[in-house]
Amino acid sequence: MLLPTLVALALTQAPPPLTTVSEQSGWTRTGRYSEVESLCRAFPRAFPGKARCDTLGTTPEGRPMLALVASADGTLTPAAAVKKGRPVVFFQGGIHAGEIDGKDAGFWLLRDMLNGTALPGVLKGVTAVFVPVFNVDGHERFGKNHRPNQVGPEEMGWRVTAQNLNLNRDYVKADAPEMVALLKYLHAWDPLVYADLHVTDGAQFEPDVSVGLEPQKSGPAPLRELGVKLRQELFTEMESQGHQPMEFYPSFRQDDDPASGFAYGVAPPRFSHVYWSIHHRFGVLVETHSWKPYAERVKATRDAVAGLLRLVARDGAALRAAAKAADTEAESGKVREVVLAWQNTEKSHPIAFRGYAYERAPSDVSGQTWIRYDVTKPQVWNVPYFDEIRPALTASLPSGGYLVPPAHAAMVAQKLATHGLRFQRLTHEVPSAETELFRATDVKWGAQSVEGHQTLTVKGAWEKGTRTLPAGTLYVPVAQPGIELVAHLLEPTAPDSLVSWGLFNTHFEQKEYIEDYVLEPFAREQLKDAAVKAEWDAKMKDPGFAKDPRARLRFFYERHPARDVQLRVYPILRTQAAPAGLAASK
Repeated sequence: MLLPTLVALALTQAPPPLTTVSEQSGWTRTGRYSEVESLCRAFPRAFPGKARCDTLGTTPEGRPMLALVASADGTLTPAAAVKKGRPVVFFQGGIHAGEIDGKDAGFWLLRDMLNGTALPGVLKGVTAVFVPVFNVDGHERFGKNHRPNQVGPEEMGWRVTAQNLNLNRDYVKADAPEMVALLKYLHAWDPLVYADLHVTDGAQFEPDVSVGLEPQKSGPAPLRELGVKLRQELFTEMESQGHQPMEFYPSFRQDDDPASGFAYGVAPPRFSHVYWSIHHRFGVLVETHSWKPYAERVKATRDAVAGLLRLVARDGAALRAAAKAADTEAESGKVREVVLAWQNTEKSHPIAFRGYAYERAPSDVSGQTWIRYDVTKPQVWNVPYFDEIRPALTASLPSGGYLVPPAHAAMVAQKLATHGLRFQRLTHEVPSAETELFRATDVKWGAQSVEGHQTLTVKGAWEKGTRTLPAGTLYVPVAQPGIELVAHLLEPTAPDSLVSWGLFNTHFEQKEYIEDYVLEPFAREQLKDAAVKAEWDAKMKDPGFAKDPRARLRFFYERHPARDVQLRVYPILRTQAAPAGLAASK
């Protein structure tokens, strides 16, 4: 009878201090957000002077957004970190709240580091800032069936926020209140490394975790070299712990076709790790493999974060020096070109990837090809890996900056402030300023809403001219550390620009018009001009143009003196020099 008595006694005893529901359940369950609130308050009580619980914002449903800060020597505020020259590693869980490995891994790791059973001494050389759950409201949309291709925990949160926004598409446009709060907190800490902790979707294979890190192939060369070194050393450590880390996100080049291989990609800055990498810091995307058991995934996440903390504590001085040098170069205005998008080249090399036997066959249900894996038969896939990238879109920057007219100043100022970018206001009108204006020659509207926006893709060119700048115009200088983000926001062709996200759509919509009965006789007069007639004849050789009555009349509308000369004109200007009459920088 002794064993049942001991079991009953164990079940009635309180769990060890700072132990999560996940640990108590043997890594089968995860706790609700009330556990995060309780643990965040408990850590400072258990480790006075070494842990701090911050509230960085409130969600739309009224829940607190919390962060746990840990440092063995009390470096628990951004000001203290700056004063000591202390490197900071910032890591977060639950941006997609069904992918919740990071929450349980983070509490487990920090408890063991603070009590000295893991990475002894490391928290004397680095400050850890941990946001257990970024998408708090999504976390509390709790249920059993939210991630059908993910092995555990038994219940979990939801991918998006209560406003149905995907936070890991929101880093540039910053629509969500949660994002605004997080970005202000992130920029206040200015971490050397910002790690976002996820779980993959997709295929079945043996490797258990991918770690995407930039700069490695993008960004300033000195930071690339350090990024490669950081990733290589992290992988060596994780491999010694039994992990199979990948440097790329493991999605096939063609859906459900392993033979198509994999590619190394650099995403746009709407994603967390790329957003931080364009700030001359290191952005890290940790993705555990959804088909692995929850216990294995949490352990892989813990080991990845632990490795980052240890390496940054060791190499913080070198990493800080390289980041500062890149900031100084940007501050001086020497950055003359920014890559706005990357693409893979056609160059590849074969890799031996540890997967499973599979069969691809037509489906009598969907009518498409579907894939079936046999996880009892490990199989090496010899597949192409496309790891060479090149710029797909670049912007040559003005030597001065960007000018935002008063009509849009409030909206743009709010975005700039959220991102910690500097700007100034004109205190009085400048009657004659040399500027550049972007006129779109091609406009393509998104076919459907994306994150609540009708997206817009434009092509065109900047035109020089002299214009009046009203009082209240914003001036955004290029000579600032965040210049890459300035370009991503304000260059209209950038994939994550305010134009691309549809925030200036009204300027590309025709409001005034000319009746056809006016254009018809005007067209006949225009065709008497030999140059117009020659251009018209050339256009009529295009069958698409010739069969489109609206396109044919637009040809003449664009020559009519009553046309809207501001149609398809981007309202933000560029300038080669700061205008006179600027107020202090913000």
